[in-house]
Amino acid sequence: MVLPPSQRLWVEMLVVMVVVLAELPGALQKCIFDEVQAQTRVVRAAPVHPDSPPNEPRLRAQDGQEPPLTSGHQSLSRKRRRSLKKIAPPTLASPQPIRIQTWIPAESNGLSEAEEEKLEAAVEEAVRVVSSLLSVNRASGPLLLSRDINKYCKFLWKNSSTVNYNRCGRANNNYRTETCLDVTIPDDHLTGCDIYPDADSPLRTELRPEGAGLPDTDFLLYLHVQATDKCRAEPHVSAYAVHCHTDTYGRPLAGVVVICRDRLTGATYSQQATVQTLIHELFHALGFSKELFHTWRDCSSTSQVGAGCSPRGKVTHSDGSGQMRIYTPSVISALQRHLASTDPELGGPLENLDVPPGRVSSHWEARVLQGSIMAAVLGDWTTIQIDPVTLAALQDTGWYTVDLSRAQSLVWGDGEGATFGSLSTCQNKSSSFFCTGSGFGCHYLHLHKGECQTDPHLEGCQVYKPLKNGSECWKEENGRGEDFSGEVFGFHSRCFFSSLTRQNQSQIVLLSSSVEGLCYRHRCTGPNRYQIQVSGSEWVDCPPGGTIQIKGYQGSVHCPDRRLCLYADVTPPSDDVGTFPASITSGPLTSAQTGTRPPLRPPAELTAASALGITAAMCLLAAAVVAYRKCCLCRVRVHSAPEDHTDP
Repeated sequence: MVLPPSQRLWVEMLVVMVVVLAELPGALQKCIFDEVQAQTRVVRAAPVHPDSPPNEPRLRAQDGQEPPLTSGHQSLSRKRRRSLKKIAPPTLASPQPIRIQTWIPAESNGLSEAEEEKLEAAVEEAVRVVSSLLSVNRASGPLLLSRDINKYCKFLWKNSSTVNYNRCGRANNNYRTETCLDVTIPDDHLTGCDIYPDADSPLRTELRPEGAGLPDTDFLLYLHVQATDKCRAEPHVSAYAVHCHTDTYGRPLAGVVVICRDRLTGATYSQQATVQTLIHELFHALGFSKELFHTWRDCSSTSQVGAGCSPRGKVTHSDGSGQMRIYTPSVISALQRHLASTDPELGGPLENLDVPPGRVSSHWEARVLQGSIMAAVLGDWTTIQIDPVTLAALQDTGWYTVDLSRAQSLVWGDGEGATFGSLSTCQNKSSSFFCTGSGFGCHYLHLHKGECQTDPHLEGCQVYKPLKNGSECWKEENGRGEDFSGEVFGFHSRCFFSSLTRQNQSQIVLLSSSVEGLCYRHRCTGPNRYQIQVSGSEWVDCPPGGTIQIKGYQGSVHCPDRRLCLYADVTPPSDDVGTFPASITSGPLTSAQTGTRPPLRPPAELTAASALGITAAMCLLAAAVVAYRKCCLCRVRVHSAPEDHTDP
């Protein structure tokens, strides 16, 4: 059969769509924090020695010892270099927003001006967000990091009856400098260190002088931009972090975030995705770490954080089903509120993939806390939230006062009860957040079309994950002309489970009658109340939990319950990055936020004469989709972080 040129064009376009869909690779942004942190030596600041008067006599450096070393460095912005002069601001009586100073070491050279500006913008935004959430008791004076006595000292005086008990008696002549995750720490950021040659003499030798320190700094973040071995070995890793210095109360003072160079310069680079990744890694470095869980502090008996608090001891325990959880007051309360349950077993569940029984990880369990900023994988950045449970955990470290009111809405599992996220919940289909089979539907936030999939973190449970090929309902450019299902793409469009097909299009009814995720315009009329509009239709009330039919169409549309017009901060991204993160508000989106564009009309070429050509193209597309679905069953393809579904 020979088709006219206009019909051949449509067939060719559909073939291209099929090829793109079939060849699209999956993407799973993996976090390797636990692996890297376990390999990092952490230096904890020691209390000041009780017998350390400021006027102790000093000797010259011993022969053969290395002189103090200097390290080249580059501040985050060449235009904003700051002198590191010693200052001593007074200690404030109440917690203040944490001051995070960023530093690019000499090892991260070779960035172009454009790359540096791109990195600087992402880092500044991430730091701004974290500083708006966390407050600390600020210490007086500049920040100085302690040196590792096990590196610069050959032996300690261990006789408790001597004057220099626990002081260094002899220097390690091989000592050069301090490092953190392959980053050389400048001597100017480090305390001095002395050698006491005699056990009972106050005479000391200055091995390294005191650095100037960093003023106005509560946490020092070294940014290392390199194509490291781990970056090359882990194609789905875009960044990783560690903490390497803590104060005497365990609070992290300094850490490193490694940004894989190729991810910063690649064609798929996303500024907001980079901001989210940096926030995720910063939360790890600031305390959301299994290596630090046992050092969290209980501040319930004091108005201060850190100094006046007592150790919590062990905070992770197994529940009755063997799930490891964090049991601290704020975390328990946050999860009980989220799931609408008073079950005392509702501690914060921790990811158990590749974790031995009885051990813990530094991420939330994917089945229970999909979409959390501290899940083990981050997918499409538009689906990730800085959630109340994560902020509650940072509050329970005892090192920070956290602005819990700035948490973003956690839609996943909201109000689903204590058993939500268990393997039985997803397997017996008792929650609409999970799905079965391999069909197409809607991501649980209804911003994207999705495909029912699993991944290793879900342990066989399936959720609707956003496709990477034009699945965003809120992108007007994703509309590819009339497809007889009435789809409308645009900022105010959302995904609905639908089987709509235009009437009088009987030749394609068999291909389009199944329920799938389709994009229609919506507008809110109240909390959990809304109307929808499909191509060529009027606005129609869509009762949550029910189904509706549209004049001029066959089939029906399912109206999701408690997913739309209930979470004001669950919206498509805007150009105003300063709004990230939005605080939780329970009110719906107003009618003023809805779109007013006229309904879409079929293109002129789609006449009855072209129906046969389009039918042939649709058959080809349907066959390709069937083959694609079968292929998906043979291997796990993760398009993004864990998502969900609303199954009619």
